[in-house]
Amino acid sequence: MVARRASMSAGKLSKLETGKVRPTVQDVDLIMTALGVSDAVKDEFLATARAEATEATAWRLLRRMGPWKHQRTIKAIEASTTTLRLFQGQLIPGLLQTPEYMSAVFSLPPALPDESRAKTVAARMERQAVLYDDGRSFHFVICEHVLRWLVSEPVIMALQLDRLVSLSRLPNLSVGVVPLTGRMPDFPMTCFSLHDDRLVIVETFHSEVTTRDPKDVETYVDTFERFASVALYGDDMRTLVESIRDGFLPQQESP
Repeated sequence: MVARRASMSAGKLSKLETGKVRPTVQDVDLIMTALGVSDAVKDEFLATARAEATEATAWRLLRRMGPWKHQRTIKAIEASTTTLRLFQGQLIPGLLQTPEYMSAVFSLPPALPDESRAKTVAARMERQAVLYDDGRSFHFVICEHVLRWLVSEPVIMALQLDRLVSLSRLPNLSVGVVPLTGRMPDFPMTCFSLHDDRLVIVETFHSEVTTRDPKDVETYVDTFERFASVALYGDDMRTLVESIRDGFLPQQESP
């Protein structure tokens, strides 16, 4: 009877009860409503479910464990993702980076030691093989200022932008650049990746936050769409990126 009231199968309810399946926030909401509990009890269970659906891992812990190991974890998540949407307002997305750009990023404070940096760059490069899987689709939205920031020497920046243009031509990959000349659609407070509609990974200054809460995921989907709606794509995007790249070339030629 509870299963019917909660609009779920008896089999699913049984798996939730035995712990074989992890309940979502929506599952808890439906079951609490079906049981007719008070609002106070329902709110308490929902708060617990939301806390369980969200995980935060401090960067210092990932650094201590070995950042190249974390790259392998992200690789596994990407391998289970059919549609990946990623917003970046700080750096070129890792899946689109050249090894030289990666090395420069991992040299920023707190810089990784040489051996650790080399392992992490290699592990991140391995992740990029997923881009050539035609069974998956990728949508990247990048703010224009990211392309202009001198993360490394001008020649490395120029090569990175060449790489961005090249990858943008893959049939299963869409790259959008939010131009500085347009109206800002939202605050680019952080960067995040959406894995289908089931999971979002958010990067903050102190930690990486992972949430499966449907309401939280929906918030990031809406945010992504706002930035994507004002981004440049295709030839317009490539023209902008190439003009920024060309701006780095005279700097490289200067003594």
